[in-house]
Amino acid sequence: MSSCSLPRADWAATRAGAVLTVDLGAIVDNYRQLVQRTAGAVCAAVVKADAYGLGAAHVAPALQKAGAKEFFVAHVDEGLALRPSLSPHARITVLHGARPDALAECVESGLRPVLNSMEQIAQLRALAERKGKALDAVLQLDTGMSRFGLSASDVQQLFENPALLKGISLSLIMSHLACADTPENPANAQQLERLKQYAAQLPPAPLSLAASSGIFLGAAHHQDLVRPGAALYGVAPNASGPNPLKQVVRLQARVLQTRTLSKGDRVGYGLTWQAEGPCRVATLATGYADGFARQGASTGCAWFKGQKLPILGRISMDSMTVDVSAIPEAELAADALVDLLNAQYGVDDVASAEGTIGYEVLTSLGRRYHRVYQNHA
Repeated sequence: MSSCSLPRADWAATRAGAVLTVDLGAIVDNYRQLVQRTAGAVCAAVVKADAYGLGAAHVAPALQKAGAKEFFVAHVDEGLALRPSLSPHARITVLHGARPDALAECVESGLRPVLNSMEQIAQLRALAERKGKALDAVLQLDTGMSRFGLSASDVQQLFENPALLKGISLSLIMSHLACADTPENPANAQQLERLKQYAAQLPPAPLSLAASSGIFLGAAHHQDLVRPGAALYGVAPNASGPNPLKQVVRLQARVLQTRTLSKGDRVGYGLTWQAEGPCRVATLATGYADGFARQGASTGCAWFKGQKLPILGRISMDSMTVDVSAIPEAELAADALVDLLNAQYGVDDVASAEGTIGYEVLTSLGRRYHRVYQNHA
């Protein structure tokens, strides 16, 4: 069948150098597993960074159908973009809060800001006074990560002068764990205790501490609301055992060209890989512009029909080279699809090869892939 006779939606798939398939059903299954693990707490969904690169406009509605009512993004513009994809009853919280010039639009658009500093508190207090009504907000406390949130002295100041929160209706008090992916780290218990201590000096509100990895620390860390992000998308919560979450993406790159090398032939920029004997190699249409680190190839691989295909040499901007000697020549030729991510070799495996974390692999997946969303609710 020629591409002209295919449905228009399939043309891009035939033209694309790689196809990224996002399994919405697996994301929903992961969400439901997390809901079960956190019974008694509200299970929100973090869809910042375009749902970790997978497409918030597709992911968030699927999670909403599965029961999610609370969604978290990082920036106001992310919240504004997400709002039309969700029910008016869904609540969208902006983790960074709003810059001064964006605060009014944030509130008027029904987004809930997280207040991370005394300056942000003052800005929302002034806006509430101008509007003549209390405004909903989240207060973030720094319990040890030294990244976002109010310090101990800030909390003490609010305790001593409650008028600083006049016009602000606190619907959540939150913090963030620094070491949740290492369950044995004593910082996890220390941060939980600090959250409770600081919150006791503030107006009563539900508490939130655990994100993805924190959920797996146990019920004490769940508090009133948990904020899974990467766990929804299949990233392992820690390295202490098998990943209980489903992989949600499959990435297939097309073979652009195959060739046979002789002993001594070299591959790629810098000629860093040399053939020890005759072998066959294939060039795939995915590179570091598509989210695969340039020098992370030494232990990385692709897959074809269950056979591992080692990556050879440095990854280029638009391509990489793999060893296909183990595949019969008749089975793999130009235009074949080869897996770079699948159910057996997920984002954490790629991250290990690249010396990074699964979060970075997911959010780096490029925009040149043809995207397919399957298993809609």
